[in-house]
Amino acid sequence: MKLKKIALRNFAILSAIALGFVACDDDFTTLNSDIINDETATNFNATSERYDVISYTDVLEPVQTSGLGLNLLGLYDDPTYGRTIASLVTQVNSGLVNPTFGSNAVLDSVVFTIPFFSTVTGVSEADGIEYELDSVISTSNSIKPIKLSIFENSYFLRDFDPNLDFNFSQIFFSNKSASENELISASQLEAVPIAVIDPLEISNEEIVLTEEGETSTNVTQRLSPRIRKVWNRNTPADINVIEYWNTKILAQEGETVLSNTNNFNDYFRGLYFKAEPIQDEGSMLLLNLNSQDANITLHYSFDSPTVENQRDKGTYVLTFNPTRVNFFENDFNSTFPQQDGDDINGDENLYLKGGEGSLATIKLFNGDQPDDDNTTDNAFETWRKEYVNVDEDGEFVSAKRLVNEANLIFYVNQDEIEVDDNGNTQEPNRLYLYNKTNGLPLIDYSQDAENQSLPELSIRNHLGILEREETTDKGIRYKMRITSHINNMLLNNAGNVDLGLAVSLNVNLEASLGQFGVQTNDDEFKNVPVSSIISPRGTVLYGNATTVDDKKLVLEIFYTEPE
Repeated sequence: MKLKKIALRNFAILSAIALGFVACDDDFTTLNSDIINDETATNFNATSERYDVISYTDVLEPVQTSGLGLNLLGLYDDPTYGRTIASLVTQVNSGLVNPTFGSNAVLDSVVFTIPFFSTVTGVSEADGIEYELDSVISTSNSIKPIKLSIFENSYFLRDFDPNLDFNFSQIFFSNKSASENELISASQLEAVPIAVIDPLEISNEEIVLTEEGETSTNVTQRLSPRIRKVWNRNTPADINVIEYWNTKILAQEGETVLSNTNNFNDYFRGLYFKAEPIQDEGSMLLLNLNSQDANITLHYSFDSPTVENQRDKGTYVLTFNPTRVNFFENDFNSTFPQQDGDDINGDENLYLKGGEGSLATIKLFNGDQPDDDNTTDNAFETWRKEYVNVDEDGEFVSAKRLVNEANLIFYVNQDEIEVDDNGNTQEPNRLYLYNKTNGLPLIDYSQDAENQSLPELSIRNHLGILEREETTDKGIRYKMRITSHINNMLLNNAGNVDLGLAVSLNVNLEASLGQFGVQTNDDEFKNVPVSSIISPRGTVLYGNATTVDDKKLVLEIFYTEPE
């Protein structure tokens, strides 16, 4: 495979993102026009034209998963496509150089913590806080636990790519590789077994920490839902974990391996979190390991330097930074396409799958560009001259038609969509349409007044929310308004770029985060939206080549003609 060398930007998601998976049965009226909208288009006998497009599936090879900001961990069974298991490897960072643990230091406990994304929903009768989890992506009505194994990783997660003269950050990929020629082996990732959490329970319950007082048990802290595992030196089953961390950290006091960051990163190359199903079931978790509460904390005691016969306490905290890489193991069924679609005639169906899955390409007007010889008009030029007058250089002169609204409507092919064990489909609520040439959002994205903070509702005029049937909750269609993009081609002579379509877990991410690279086996450059990489969901849409005429993908333009 030939790797496309791409500079890795440093991405960080600084605030917790509330993730929603809600159905929306309303079709929202565009803000682009006071003349034509969904309510008035028929009543006022608006003029519209439908134009053929070419649409086809792009199957992704391994995708870049370093620098994601958010990470997946666990298992997801897509009813249509099959299973994805997400594991990850991460560097650890103490932020403490040359630590001193004190005289006769003893490791008392080790606490492993990663908070979930959650939303407060109320207060219980016992005055506890009630939460709803936003971190869990599951195909079950109930949240299923997973098995989590923790290993010391021996593979060095280097910062820079040595093949590019250290001018570019090193990229790591979803197939456990740093390039097409450098795979990371299981023996490296699983170099030293540390602990197994079986089962790793996933709960929306508040975590209450207590301590024993002289006469009663006192609440010391209330924590939001999270992964939290404690190993204690007084618990026989935890002795191996305590001994590992004591040898790895406390016993190295005064040694060069703890003297600076470079030595530490070479000495302790990180942790590998391996997810596995329990009784062939599980759940997928979306986690923010950048959170200050995500860490491994060593609690130790030592002889007090000031009070005789007293033990003081200290902590040594390891965070999961700076480099983290997700790995995806896909066990797809025959529904998942084995190769790219027909880029000449288009496909009957568009197969979209997040993660290391698949995208779609849409070509408007055959993908044609302005013809330099100005002798024969191609499909793009013919269309443009229906709407505007242009000079000999193709520049806009005057309008023949005023575009009020332009839409691409993607219909879900329910004949291809499977249901889960509970009879539910798992189509994603959001898709992301973008400029595939430069990887940026369309102009309609930034102009959408519905640019809110909640991803299940944001940018809904441009990137329409999945409309569902009221009785079955099955997906019907996604309506993508691209009015400004079309006007940009008409009035500003903008290029007729290929459009990309991808599953999206959070459309807001695309406003500030660049796209990520893809390993390819040819000279074609490919990248993928970050919001698609962190979504395990998938769907099947009708393409332009379908024989179901009323579901066929076309470009529909509503317009008026000046008197």
